[in-house]
Amino acid sequence: MIIESLFSLQGRVALITGAAGGIGRVLSEGMADAGAAVALADVRADETMALAASIRREGRQAEAFQVDVVRRESIRSLVDGVLGRFERIDILVNCAGINKREPLLDVTEDTFDRILAVNLRGVFQLSQAVAEPMIRQGGGKIIHIGSLTGEMALAGVSAYGVSKAGVSQLAMSMAIEWARHNIQVNCIVPGFMRTELTTALWADEAKAAWMRGRIAAERPGEPAELLGTAILLASPASSYITGQTWCVDGGVTAGGRHW
Repeated sequence: MIIESLFSLQGRVALITGAAGGIGRVLSEGMADAGAAVALADVRADETMALAASIRREGRQAEAFQVDVVRRESIRSLVDGVLGRFERIDILVNCAGINKREPLLDVTEDTFDRILAVNLRGVFQLSQAVAEPMIRQGGGKIIHIGSLTGEMALAGVSAYGVSKAGVSQLAMSMAIEWARHNIQVNCIVPGFMRTELTTALWADEAKAAWMRGRIAAERPGEPAELLGTAILLASPASSYITGQTWCVDGGVTAGGRHW
């Protein structure tokens, strides 16, 4: 019973951005199953409403919200809407993100600015907005979704890698400043996952072989394999864990074989 209560999200409200995406959907459904009331936020309104309806059919609490994390007024409207519906926000999962794969010399100023605006500035601004009610209520949990490209450089994703490295740094900065308010902030780095966005990569035999060769587990990860870490970091079990980057990557960042 003690273990169950440590990892339970019963009575808590979780706000998840990028909820309509592959990883966001899994985290939304999983946190709802763990007992949280979930506020699902995404720029794709129809898909987000469909997900909320699906979760409600399972007897869980879920509401859909549309947000553009680049626009501060949209963020403010989202936070106000969630507080108006649920009265509190206990957990924030920053999962919204975009990418464009192209050589560094082809990256335009507009592309660079757009990727950093969504992936980094959006995380910064939404965390700021949510920290205010968390401080008033006595604490909370913030989880950023990072990337392997923030931990190691890969060709063709320069702007994306910069944005995700910044997300890991933000987790540390926020953890230090907000610890006195009982807010824990951490970052989860997914490894080479099998999602809607990576279907083409895994379908390319040469690229798939390269990725498998870098993974100690020798297989792609599934979004559901991120859920255990996310529940840990969202639950009372992580009350003394903050400012950390958690690589859920099948062993990629641990190193590699030399034979």
